[in-house]
Parts: sequence; C-alpha cells; structure tokens
Amino acid sequence: MTSDSIVQEKIDMLRYEREYWRDGVLNVAGVDEAGRGPLAGPVVAAAVIFKPEYFIEGVNDSKVLAPEEREELYARIVAEAVTFGVGVIHHDVIDHVNILQATYKAMHEAIRQLSVTPSMLLIDGNRFLDNGIAYKTIIDGDALSFSIAAASIVAKVTRDRMMIDYEKQFPGYGFAKHKGYATPEHRDAIKRLGLCEIHRRSFTVRPQLELEF
Repeated sequence: MTSDSIVQEKIDMLRYEREYWRDGVLNVAGVDEAGRGPLAGPVVAAAVIFKPEYFIEGVNDSKVLAPEEREELYARIVAEAVTFGVGVIHHDVIDHVNILQATYKAMHEAIRQLSVTPSMLLIDGNRFLDNGIAYKTIIDGDALSFSIAAASIVAKVTRDRMMIDYEKQFPGYGFAKHKGYATPEHRDAIKRLGLCEIHRRSFTVRPQLELEF
C-alpha cells in the first residue's frame, strides 16, 4: 500500500471519530459484536477507545480479514488502545432473553469493562439500547469507522478462540472450523450427535434448518 493510499485510508476510517474529536469529545468508543447468527456458543461484544488521530493500518471489518490478519491486528489493538472491554453472553441467556437483547447485554458489559468512561459510543448497526452514554449507530460501521472495525476484530478473535476451545470440550461438531454457524457440516453433526450443552435451543428448533430431533 502506498503512502497516499494509507493517508486516504486513515481519512476514510477516522471521519466519524473526527466529528467528535474536533468538538473536544476525546473518549470515543467503537462498539461491535460477533456471533449473533450461530446455532451454538456465545455472542461476544467489544468496545475500544484510541487516542485522537491514532490509526493502525489494515484495521477493517473483521469479516473481510483472514484469520492470521485478525490475530495480528488483535495483538496491536489490545496493546495500543487506550482501553478495551469485552462482554460475553452465553447460549442459555440468549435462549432466555432472545439474541437482540443478549447482544445489547454483551455491548453494555463490554462498555462497562472500559477503564476510561467513554463520552461517545459509535455502534455498528442501526439499533442500540440506551445505557446513558451518548451514541451514534452506523450501518456497516465495521467497514466505515476505525474504532468500530477495531472492536469487530477484538470481538471476532475472542469468540473464535472460545469456539476452538469448545471443540475440545465437545468434539465431533466442528466448532473450531465453523465457529457454531449453520454450515452443512454442523447441521449434519447435530443430526448425528444431537445437541450439546452450548447449542442455542431457540435457534436449533427453527424449521428452516431442517433438523429433526
């Protein structure tokens, strides 16, 4: 990547943060989640605050990055951010309150874990449950905002590591490979082995999955 393209990337990815930094709102936190759609495992959210104008080349929506790129960027983000927080809401709570409410809970917990109270939240998506801190929702924010993209990487890497560990506890489902999503391999494993402890019952009963128990 040329120096000019890096400069342009920084301009593009920091435009939302700069709206607030220019007004003296310095503690801007990006917030995003990973794991809303899978049949198993938790939903994980992350919140990240950087110093104004701080930028890490290559930070982008976690979904467009290769696993090794996410791991490298994760290491830099957690080392160089002013503070970061992670919230984890497990399958049983998801089944009890529904995935949207569980996602809000994960985001709120990630924000509470920050060592610095944010003055502004940039939230990926179009909805958020007010927690008393000013916020802005941004559709596709993980591709448009540096802070949100960084949070998406932290959330994704954290959840992927958890699912890899779950593969050791519940072998045969392929959690390390598909991370709990409804792949053909995963559906076949459920048909063969039944549900395990970390499956979301409210997700696996959906008729479109064509699962029979």
